[in-house]
Amino acid sequence: MVKKKRVPDWLNSPMWASPTVTTSPPSKSRSLSPPPNHHDRTGKTSSLTSSDSSVNESRFMLPPAASIRPESIQRTEVRDSSSRRGSSDYDNGSSGSVVEDVSRQAQLLQELSKKIINLGELRQLASLGIPDAAGIRSTTWKLLLGYLPIDKRMWSSELSKKRSQYKHFKEDLLMNPSEITRKLEDSTSPKNGDQIIVGKGLLARSKIPHGEHPLSLGKTSIWNQYFQDSEITEQIDRDVKRTHPDIPFFSGDSAFAKANQDSLKNILIIFAKLNPGIRYVQGMNEILAPLFYVFKTDPNEDYAVNAEADTFFCFVELLSDFRDNFCQQLDNSIVGIRSTISRLSQLLKQHDEELWRHLEVTTKVNPQFYAFRWITLLLTQEFNFTDILHIWDMLLSNPVGPRETLLRICCAMLILVRRRLLAGDFTANLKLLQSYPSTNVGHLLYVANKLNSQSAH
Repeated sequence: MVKKKRVPDWLNSPMWASPTVTTSPPSKSRSLSPPPNHHDRTGKTSSLTSSDSSVNESRFMLPPAASIRPESIQRTEVRDSSSRRGSSDYDNGSSGSVVEDVSRQAQLLQELSKKIINLGELRQLASLGIPDAAGIRSTTWKLLLGYLPIDKRMWSSELSKKRSQYKHFKEDLLMNPSEITRKLEDSTSPKNGDQIIVGKGLLARSKIPHGEHPLSLGKTSIWNQYFQDSEITEQIDRDVKRTHPDIPFFSGDSAFAKANQDSLKNILIIFAKLNPGIRYVQGMNEILAPLFYVFKTDPNEDYAVNAEADTFFCFVELLSDFRDNFCQQLDNSIVGIRSTISRLSQLLKQHDEELWRHLEVTTKVNPQFYAFRWITLLLTQEFNFTDILHIWDMLLSNPVGPRETLLRICCAMLILVRRRLLAGDFTANLKLLQSYPSTNVGHLLYVANKLNSQSAH
């Protein structure tokens, strides 16, 4: 007789189980279906970059993909942050004492003050949570994402170079074709002292290159490319305006909020143009928001002023780990979104086979019904904004990498509500996982770390 695999004792702790009384669902239910079938759509590299620019665009492009995912990642109305800060179903106290936070802050500041940063030590400290003070998270995230070198003596020159490159990107890729034409005319116009022949004030048609005419339909026409990009630009504009409407930093009529929205739009448009194989997928704005917020609120004035440029490069680095989730042609490949979701299923089976069997065999809850949004949006729709930042501390610092860490956090999310899931049927479980309950994030990350150590053995 085959012996049933025993659930580890630490999983049976009442700390991880929620009461059987269910909380009221949000006013608007959130549905998530498997990605529908869709048509391929390929993009071509933008020709808007000036030929004499010294910017090496290829360094900041993600690896090209054969196709893109044209449909939108499932979006939902952002919940009010206060609704996520209530008592947890499994709240046994605060996730860390004030003394521990102060001590960890001192340790992080000490590590960041070194001439050569010990990245391993920084990862270990950051994985325990980064205190919301002194701009520590901003600098730490930049180091963890590889934007800042570990040698502090190189920071000034590296930042200057990157920010200059981003300035060139903005000049080349955000310029209206009319401005490009005018710039070309200025570069070829007679200089002071040259003889100027005054005609009747009419511009000869022969002087306007075909590719620069607004009515040109040629594939190399800058106007044709501009009109094709307009659809994506309009989609980005709509999505950015819907980003965290409950947070004044992102939303509202203030000049500060509008400037922040403009920065988000600039980053997403430039990213789409530099990465024609992916372009823009609805939901990328949600992934971008935490990065920009952390960098823009840095008390270091220089960092805050240059937050847009810094965020762009860190966004590229972060998305490089998850690019394949956005490529439709890779959906069924070993690196595609379905394979990633399958890996989550295997992880749950490995650590809690009873729960896995009840979900996928007994109640037939396909993980794609809830995990698609969890994974593609990096959990930004499942928790309040403050908790997202703490989750990302672990996501970016774990040595196994963001992809594997994300799956372990998702697996921990399932384990935290295992009692309710084991008692539920298909409808109850799907509703619970598509509208994840309030959670003590400290406990969540503790379980995820436990899974991390268990997988290592």
